[in-house]
Amino acid sequence: MDLISNPQRHAPPVTFVIFGASGDLTSRKILPALANLARAGSIGKDFSLIGIARSELDDQGFRELIEKAVGSPCPEFEEIISRAQYVTGEYTHPDTFVALREALEKASGVSMGNVTYYLATIPEMFGEVASELNRAGLTKPEGDNFIRLVIEKPFGRDLQGAQVLDDTLHKAFSESQLFRIDHYMGKENVQNLLALRFANAIFEPIWNRRFVDSVQITVAESLGVEHRGGFYESEGALRDIVQNHVMQVLALTLMEPPSRIEADSIRDEKVKLLHAVEIMEPDQVGDRVVRGQYLGGIIEGKQVPAYRQEPGVSPNSTTETFVAMKLNVDNWRWANVPIYVRTGKRLPARVTEVAMQFQRVPHLSFSSKLSRDLRPDMLILRIQPDEGVSLNFGVKVPGPEFKLQSVSMDFSYSDVFPEPPADAYERLILDALIGDATLFIRSDEVRQAWRIVEPIQKSWADNGEPLSTYDSGTWGPVEASRLVQVDGRSWHLS
Repeated sequence: MDLISNPQRHAPPVTFVIFGASGDLTSRKILPALANLARAGSIGKDFSLIGIARSELDDQGFRELIEKAVGSPCPEFEEIISRAQYVTGEYTHPDTFVALREALEKASGVSMGNVTYYLATIPEMFGEVASELNRAGLTKPEGDNFIRLVIEKPFGRDLQGAQVLDDTLHKAFSESQLFRIDHYMGKENVQNLLALRFANAIFEPIWNRRFVDSVQITVAESLGVEHRGGFYESEGALRDIVQNHVMQVLALTLMEPPSRIEADSIRDEKVKLLHAVEIMEPDQVGDRVVRGQYLGGIIEGKQVPAYRQEPGVSPNSTTETFVAMKLNVDNWRWANVPIYVRTGKRLPARVTEVAMQFQRVPHLSFSSKLSRDLRPDMLILRIQPDEGVSLNFGVKVPGPEFKLQSVSMDFSYSDVFPEPPADAYERLILDALIGDATLFIRSDEVRQAWRIVEPIQKSWADNGEPLSTYDSGTWGPVEASRLVQVDGRSWHLS
């Protein structure tokens, strides 16, 4: 199944099992997404729901939790809620999985024996839960039935950890059963990369080193770590954003055209692209990577604290909240085109975008005075929050002089399609229920993304690379600006 060949987008009969059912992710994202899928008719009365967590709840308590998470009444979801079951237990205790088997047998009359497990637990439990499901005999489908496992990021903490997790998962599930979820892949404009590139003849001929000067990928947040200080201390921006979100967007932007718009073809090309990303030597990291940490400052007119003053953060923390780097892609299409990446917290705006800067014209016949307001042509794909596409190019300013100025031609999803787009979790959960793996991450993608960031992790650990600082409300450390200025360029938005 794929993005094109299944236009109905209706889930088959299935029992959806949520590990971590009493947690924040379940209440904030998963349950509202399921309710919206029911409203849209994408799941029906043949959908069953089982929750598992350590919290002491019974079936009725879980149903009340669901109703609270969903908020507004949802008649299409009420029958599903009325049948919802809950299992209290430790994720590593065999009794939990005996109780789960009983709940699955009770639900099988409705869901026809199909099961999708969703791991909304802490990452340390992913391998443990998969192993216990295997020991309980709950991972192998019978006949034409399916059993799938949906895993939240992070997929390991480094290359070695990712390989260990993969080995553990593959002892319990085949790769075709595994759906590694990255919510960025469910955003409309990430998917629109495929349409923009491969449905428009005007873009594909210029999507290469002959016409493109450089590519920038920005994932900026105005928020700090909020209540996640303890978690962020163990992760940092490199693990939290670069290894997954950024690498996925980079791969979709720069990959070769797939033979078909279907899961295997798209994921094959993404992996090929990631293999073409030049892996830095440890001694290159200091020149090509900047890491920073936010100080106090002003965001939207309000004073905000420094990272080290956030709850749960060490006063001597060296965890990075900002990363900028210069990457090279060693293939025919992108040779010698620098790829600049940056992500950070407490930046001036919440923006995720891809900015493709084109080569300047070979000869500008106009005087520098008349063309000083002319910037390089640029194509900008806005992924969030204002999803859309902008094309920046030069025009003549009205008047007697032949003065030039850059202008922007904009497409905004909200202007053309006023209906709000589905939440990323809605799209991805439905894809997992259907069995469409297009927007999910394959194990070889995970490993190659870790190989790209591993020398950076090692250099920081071994050499104690300098940690720059930046005021909240600015676009990061001055070293990040120098990273592109040394090449005669500047960051878009900065």
